[in-house]
Amino acid sequence: MSASAAAREAKTFTITELAHEFDVTPRAIRFYEDVGLLAPARQGRNRVYTQRDRTRLKLTLRGKRLGFALQDILQLVTMYDSESDTAPQLQAFQAALALHRHNLEQQREDIEITLAEIAQHEQRCRSLLAKMPMAAKRR
Repeated sequence: MSASAAAREAKTFTITELAHEFDVTPRAIRFYEDVGLLAPARQGRNRVYTQRDRTRLKLTLRGKRLGFALQDILQLVTMYDSESDTAPQLQAFQAALALHRHNLEQQREDIEITLAEIAQHEQRCRSLLAKMPMAAKRR
């Protein structure tokens, strides 16, 4: 490992620094700790986050933006941390993405069906209102 890579790895962060950098609350970061996504060291009462913790937080937030559940994110991030071959991690991630895509496509289909039903109800209301005499419309 080069000296600059070792220096980057040795850099630490406070909870406030990470919260500011990623625009999350310290409470959210502590929650991710409770779930097992982060494991900072302690210096007295203070949490000390490493580059590894920073990367895990970044991956966690990316997973959340993609709509993954925290348990799925934990599984994927844990695989990312392992020393084993990357092919199983990539295959697991690809499978998780495919499942997530399928779920989102199903949700989109359900939303489109619901929107079509709403449009039919709206059209029916407009049609009925158009047939009413003016006095009935004012009530």
